[in-house]
Amino acid sequence: MQMQRIVPGRIALLIVSLLWLPGTSLAAELQQKTIAAFNHYITATEARFANELRPGGPFLYVDALSTDAQKAAYDQLKRGDILVEKLQTKLPQKESDVPDGIIHHWVGLVFIPDTTLAKVIATAQDYGHRDELYKPDVIAARVLWHQGNDYKIFMRLYQKRFTTVVFNTEYDVHWGQADAKKLYSNSYSTRIAQVKDASHPDGEEYPVGKDSGYLWRIYTYWRFQEKDGGVYLQCEAVSLTRDIPTGLG
Repeated sequence: MQMQRIVPGRIALLIVSLLWLPGTSLAAELQQKTIAAFNHYITATEARFANELRPGGPFLYVDALSTDAQKAAYDQLKRGDILVEKLQTKLPQKESDVPDGIIHHWVGLVFIPDTTLAKVIATAQDYGHRDELYKPDVIAARVLWHQGNDYKIFMRLYQKRFTTVVFNTEYDVHWGQADAKKLYSNSYSTRIAQVKDASHPDGEEYPVGKDSGYLWRIYTYWRFQEKDGGVYLQCEAVSLTRDIPTGLG
């Protein structure tokens, strides 16, 4: 397990930054076989959620660790550290290949002391102001639709590493409750379009799936649990990018 110090509100950005493929200017095209492999991986990943969300289940990632590892992880979280771990859902060998793509799978947890579940959820569901909370990584955000526990949101993402890229993205988000002190949400990207010129974020887009291949899918699974005088926040994220071209690995 890897521990780092970080401002709690930046956990999502830390996880998302780990899901980006290093920059390359070569064009790529998202294939149906790549989508099918990603969907299969997601189905296998989500299959374990039923056990985690049941009463007494390992709601947080650290709850499934050994007794000693679990205690050490909770102690570090309470000291203000963040836990970041690379994950991989096990599939039969013949089903694990992702043709022309790479799946990135990470989980991160942070403890926010001296707060309540209600306060944290109010911030988490304030989708229309994420550009203010997470700038410069999010440069525009708005709620497209909301009814009950379901949201459809838009975010314009900005990332500068080896190169600068801007994406116009849309997500379907569903909220659920495991018990009075445990809430969760699942967020699924439904549209990711790369802007052709990052210096003009409102400009023309590449056709969806026919771009640089830096980010084709991103699904995030959030867990929130109130205990120990604060709230534990967990973000598990799975993304799909292009495969790394031969010679650039």
